[in-house]
Amino acid sequence: MSNQREWTRRDFLALFAKGTGIAMGASLFSIPGFNKVFAATVDEIPVVWLQGGCCSGCSVSLLNTKSPSIQELLLGEVVPGKHVNLLWHPNISAGQGHQFMDIIDQVKKRPAGSYLLVIEGTMQTKDDGVFCVVGERDGKPVTLLQHVLDLAPNAMAIVAFGTCAAFGGIPAAPPNPTDSKPVTAVLDEHGIKTPVVNISGCPPHPDWFVGTLATVLIGGLGMLDLDEHRRPKAFYGSLIHDNCPRRGMFDAGLFAKDFGDKGCLYKLGCKGPVTHSDCPIRKWNGGVNWIIGSGHPCMGCVEPTFPYGMDVYQVVPVNGATPPSTYPGIVTEKPSAVSPLATGIVGAVAGLGLAAAAGAMRKKPVEDREEA
Repeated sequence: MSNQREWTRRDFLALFAKGTGIAMGASLFSIPGFNKVFAATVDEIPVVWLQGGCCSGCSVSLLNTKSPSIQELLLGEVVPGKHVNLLWHPNISAGQGHQFMDIIDQVKKRPAGSYLLVIEGTMQTKDDGVFCVVGERDGKPVTLLQHVLDLAPNAMAIVAFGTCAAFGGIPAAPPNPTDSKPVTAVLDEHGIKTPVVNISGCPPHPDWFVGTLATVLIGGLGMLDLDEHRRPKAFYGSLIHDNCPRRGMFDAGLFAKDFGDKGCLYKLGCKGPVTHSDCPIRKWNGGVNWIIGSGHPCMGCVEPTFPYGMDVYQVVPVNGATPPSTYPGIVTEKPSAVSPLATGIVGAVAGLGLAAAAGAMRKKPVEDREEA
């Protein structure tokens, strides 16, 4: 008689209620029968996460997600009935080497449109991508470029996570010896038409990824409203300048001249007038603070020009004009519009006029005054 345990849906839910599933290094799916009951309980969305030219900061940012927590995101349901099955992540997965390659081989056999591919960092394309190797096959290195070309065509979508993946970022800066490119550039060169969603930022806010993922799980890719840079408008639809708490200072012409000064940070190089994100409303670290709240100008890290399209402290144009030519300087004291000397002269003239009129009235006959 087999000792294999028959898992029920009640067993499965009780297991997570006790918090057993939060151990990141443990594989619950190695328990006999666990895969079967899990698949019968929720709809799984397999995800493969690959890294190229990056610092892993984007992954670190995502690991700090507050609601849901990273444990809830990976082990629970992002939306009711939908579970993200992270097959492999270079920073948090226990499996490496041949285990990773086995996962990639299994994913390649999946039906088209049945998995999500997340790419963090740039694609190094020089010399067939040899500058970024992820695993080996038959003793020969396999590049990230090759993995992406193998997996991208059949993915339901590709998420370019972070500014490096979305636009090139720091690794693609001149002279760019590895010929680093954003994900979309590589896909276009190879004629791959899989939809791409850019979640830019250096790093991106974890809510931007979780919110985008939840939207796709609820209504599919068609629910995403993307801007001209393929970013979700829900998070990148407004200028930082529009919602900045220092906007009133900008409009009044009160600008900080040095770091630590009160006033708008525009003249210190703030990129808020040309940067699209909801940082002022959402804030960071669980809504505690954000860059301008800490007294530093916005650096425009979500835009294609970051970080080398313009100098960090370069003043950016605002609707074709820049303060203070557009906005008058603020006036802290309001002097009288009429000087004391002028007031005295006017008063003296008025007094002389009244005296003359009174004298004239006294000289008139009584009858004339009555008629008047």
